[in-house]
Amino acid sequence: MSTPHPTYEQLVALPAYAEQPVPVAFEDANGHLNVRHYTGIASEGLDESLVSAGIAHNWPASGHACFSAEHHLVYLAELRTGDMMSTRVRLIGRSERAAHALVYLLDDTHRQLSFVMEEIFLHIDMESRRTAPWPEDVAAALDRRIAEDAELPFAPDLSGSMGLR
Repeated sequence: MSTPHPTYEQLVALPAYAEQPVPVAFEDANGHLNVRHYTGIASEGLDESLVSAGIAHNWPASGHACFSAEHHLVYLAELRTGDMMSTRVRLIGRSERAAHALVYLLDDTHRQLSFVMEEIFLHIDMESRRTAPWPEDVAAALDRRIAEDAELPFAPDLSGSMGLR
């Protein structure tokens, strides 16, 4: 049996990223946020959350980048135009060259969890465009964040379909 998703009340205690209303331009013919934008907004929130770990938005300019390697997506509740949304991030673990995260997209208007994105992302050396070990300072910052997130009062709701190697 899988772990249930955390509640809105549990997740809202985490730092918020990518806070914004659902724009009209992101609406599809069904009158809700188009499927392609859930992943984009979640990814934007993950990127924002990694700045404090030393992974700046302009990190490629210094020869480093993060590339997505794998995703597992779960849609739980629709977001409609004008609904306020925010992203919350839980880091699960890291290896020498990869990291594992859960990214939650919250519907803050209706106070519910809307979407969960589980992701494996890789550290890339931009000169070779190959995976490389995390820089020591970033690795240490990720380790601190992973340890903090491990203390959250709810279990991670992992898909079981991916993991660090």
